[in-house]
Amino acid sequence: MRCLKALCMAAALVLSGCATTTGGSDSASKPDAGSSAQTAAPKPATQAPDIMQPLAAAEASSQAVAMLRPPNDLWERIRRGFAMPNLDTELVRDREQWYATRPDYMLRMTERSRKYLFYIVEELERRNMPTEIALLPFIESAFNPQAVSSAKAAGMWQFMPATGKYFELKQNAFRDDRRDVLESTRAALDYLQKLYGMFGDWELALAAYNWGEGSVSRALARNKAAGLGLSYSELNMPAETRYYVPKLQAVKNIIASPDGFRAKLPDIGNHPYFDTVTITRDIDVALAAQLAEVPLDDFKALNPSMNRPVIMAAGTPQILLPWDNAATFQRNLDAYNGARLASWTAWVAPSTMKPGDAARRVGMVESDFRSINSIPPNMLIKAGSSLLVTRSTLLDADVAPSVADHGQMSLAPDVVLKRSVVQARKGDTSASLSQRYGVSAANLAEWNPGLAAGGLRKGQSVVLFLPSRSAAPRAQARAPAPAAGARTPARTSTTKAAPRTSSPSTKAAAKPAAKAKR
Repeated sequence: MRCLKALCMAAALVLSGCATTTGGSDSASKPDAGSSAQTAAPKPATQAPDIMQPLAAAEASSQAVAMLRPPNDLWERIRRGFAMPNLDTELVRDREQWYATRPDYMLRMTERSRKYLFYIVEELERRNMPTEIALLPFIESAFNPQAVSSAKAAGMWQFMPATGKYFELKQNAFRDDRRDVLESTRAALDYLQKLYGMFGDWELALAAYNWGEGSVSRALARNKAAGLGLSYSELNMPAETRYYVPKLQAVKNIIASPDGFRAKLPDIGNHPYFDTVTITRDIDVALAAQLAEVPLDDFKALNPSMNRPVIMAAGTPQILLPWDNAATFQRNLDAYNGARLASWTAWVAPSTMKPGDAARRVGMVESDFRSINSIPPNMLIKAGSSLLVTRSTLLDADVAPSVADHGQMSLAPDVVLKRSVVQARKGDTSASLSQRYGVSAANLAEWNPGLAAGGLRKGQSVVLFLPSRSAAPRAQARAPAPAAGARTPARTSTTKAAPRTSSPSTKAAAKPAAKAKR
């Protein structure tokens, strides 16, 4: 019994020792008075080397302390992520004044950003990038995904064609990913991260985004050779680039303190604006907007890369819709009983031809065919071009992935051809005539029914259709040295011009003529 009592007391002492804290009551570290067990008093608790220390007052008030309260709106979330050093120059104040005196413009611009800003901020935070970059489309395009500069830069982030291709933004006959909300944002942030990695400075990275990385590198090299500073403000730059970062800083200052500039920012909730919806069949843009119960202009604002009236599932497998309309679209699509989802498809021209001939081949009115494919007058459609055509019993299939992803339309000037007659030289063949005058053997045979494929008689008349400008001089200039025994060059005679709406012979001759012109 005494042993059992001793064991119980020992267990109690162990438990009380676990609960002992420095500065506690002494009774907790002493055995009971009536106990006969002799237990050594526990040693005072020692502080672990990595124990948390209380914050000083200055540290507690610093911005380094994490905020537990979520942002009230997206503007506050953006402000919390500001991480670039502030630029304080006269140019910044100049741009602040410019924006502050145009409140209507600022309101329209910020209102337009509502559809895209949350997604951009999410992507920046995911990449651990400064949220000031979310304001860059204000400077580039006023948040207009359809914006096109005089230098042919396009989209919200203003990508040039070559830069867009470098960052895998597809540009074909049916869509331009430089305008796509998701793809252009991905490419822009990739590019900015690349530039920051090159220069190690966000201001220089932004300058390179505007001016080009090569231009900034050369400007830095010039300053270094001259013993000058290497910061953004110290570089010799074009006026547009010199104002570029000050513009962003001015917008940042207004977003940070709108009341100080008497600016009104629209309420933008800290939640997604749009959702992505997968499509598996080609569908007309107008029908997709109707099924989503979204105004057509709003649909196009979220899907600006689709510059044609049809969405090709093989090239654009997802669309963006306002968050609450995504489920509506799917429900209405499942219940849709129309004859077809798309009234358009793509057709690849098998040969170079006139637009009128192509329109007749696909069963369209020429004016409609020209309009939907933006074909100007006096142009030929080159072989292999991908064109949009109405669906019919002969052309009633969704567009193939190869065409949807890579289809291009190429045009060439429609050259007026004249009918010419030349006399064969000694030793001439159909092949030698084709090479001499730059026409195909097939065209030569079509223009001269019954013409032998082998040798020709000396002086035999051969019909050619050649460009109206100097058929004879062109023939003489291209003629090789006369064959053995020939004393005179080939003679040519020109008859009346072939009409523009001529027979298939004239149309077939247009291809080599256009190729030579190119």
